[in-house]
Amino acid sequence: MPALCALLVLVGLVVAVPATWAARAIGRRLNALDAPGVAGQVKEAPRRVPNTGGIGIFLGVALPIVVVLAAVNSGLAVRFAADFPAIAEHLPGLAARSADAFVLLGSLFVLHAVGLLDDRRPLGPFSKLGAMVLVSAAAVYMTDTRLLTMLDTYPGGFGLSVALTVLWIIVITNAFNFLDNMDGLSAGVAAICASALLAAAIVAEQWFVGAALALLIGALLGFLIFNFPWRVGRGASVFMGDGGALVIGFLLAFLSVRITWVGTVSGPDGGVAAGVGAPAWGVLMPIIALAVPLYDFASVTIIRLAQGRSPFVGDLQHFSHRLVKHGLTRRAAVLVIYGCTAVTGIGAISLPKLAWWQAALVGVQTLIVLMVIALYEWARTPGANGDAR
Repeated sequence: MPALCALLVLVGLVVAVPATWAARAIGRRLNALDAPGVAGQVKEAPRRVPNTGGIGIFLGVALPIVVVLAAVNSGLAVRFAADFPAIAEHLPGLAARSADAFVLLGSLFVLHAVGLLDDRRPLGPFSKLGAMVLVSAAAVYMTDTRLLTMLDTYPGGFGLSVALTVLWIIVITNAFNFLDNMDGLSAGVAAICASALLAAAIVAEQWFVGAALALLIGALLGFLIFNFPWRVGRGASVFMGDGGALVIGFLLAFLSVRITWVGTVSGPDGGVAAGVGAPAWGVLMPIIALAVPLYDFASVTIIRLAQGRSPFVGDLQHFSHRLVKHGLTRRAAVLVIYGCTAVTGIGAISLPKLAWWQAALVGVQTLIVLMVIALYEWARTPGANGDAR
């Protein structure tokens, strides 16, 4: 099945490349370009670049899932998989989870549509936040995808579990929306985080979660062909817009909940649970894998609140912008954030399988990475002559 996941990365890539190319062409033709933003938002001068690239990301994930679900529910998959026992054994589990998959697809479609609408005519932060809350709550309730299900044994525990899960999904979705502030940044960080989660899913034999993550990785790589600043002085030829950022944030958040299962029963996707025989700290794995996006989200939120500004109105005070102010080029800042994300992501992969002291070392490693970042940012103050002191 790891080979199948690798194949699905290629499938997502093959779908996303022409879809992103077409979305870019359509964006140019319809003049669907980067816009100034909502009132009060501080952003760089708009560039004549289409912000329709999220369509390619969405199709790279959704189209293969739709094809597979159609094949499974029509019986075509059974005939196709007759000669592939490794695939055939998972078809019953996939069929049993078809309803959950359709809910996930519907959630992604609604957020994608909201994002596309916001890219054309800004809806305002609270309209988008309301949509995120409604979609997240519906997805959590309808698929029973929840954090801390152990709370169910206590009065009000179910509601608290639902609320915490919705909060997690909203925070991660916004974190990747916040990260969409520099060429190649959000998609690249998301691909690294998804790769760490995929590795953990393979280790835990969470094949259906892994398949969705593999498609997301492929879709992101296909988009990055057009979005990463490959040459100095030449930036992205297409942006993902909210139509892409909301999709990748929600999908990573939702799948990270599905993979963090601690108990002595089968996991929520029908395979072997990620936490079978694992200690409770295994549920912290997504926090470690997503530590850098969470750092950017938390730090810029604190900065805005300290300045008396709304945390939901964009500005140029993100982690990436702060690195550029310290002298890095924009591409170098993006690569530094890639590296930090990879360090924390690698530490997260084996967390559910570690002894307490080994897990503690992973936690300390992650904290050290974030502390070094924070010390570099806040202690390195430019002097009057431009030198750092």
